[in-house]
Amino acid sequence: QVQLVETGGGLVQAGGSLRLSCAASGRTFSSHSMGWFRQVPGKEREFVAVITWNRYTYYADSVKGRFTISRDNAKNTVSLQMNSLNVEDTAIYYCAASPQFDERSYNNPRTYADWGQGTQVTVSS
Repeated sequence: QVQLVETGGGLVQAGGSLRLSCAASGRTFSSHSMGWFRQVPGKEREFVAVITWNRYTYYADSVKGRFTISRDNAKNTVSLQMNSLNVEDTAIYYCAASPQFDERSYNNPRTYADWGQGTQVTVSS
C-alpha cells in the first residue's frame, strides 16, 4: 500500500501555470505506476497522465503538450507541471498509484489501488 498526499493546487488565471506534487510513502513507490486524475463535481473522474516505473509517460489528449508528468524515486514524489491552463482544467486533481501497468487500462481509475485526498485547481478567465 502507498499513502499519497498532493500539494500545489490553487487559483491561477487562464494561460498561467501550476505545479502539483504528490508525496508517497512506502518502500515500493519506485515499482508503481503513478497517475494523475481530475474530477469536477457531478462528473466522472478523468484520466490526466501516468508515468510508469521506468518513466514511460501517457497523457490525455486534452492535456498533451501542456502538462508534463515526472517522478523522483529518490524523493518518492511525482509531479505534474501544468502550463497554458484554461478554465476547462478547473477540477480537483488526484494522485494515484498502481503496482501494475496495462496499456489497455492505464486511464481507468479502477486500475489504481491507492489515492490521495485531492487538491483543488481553479483557473479563472
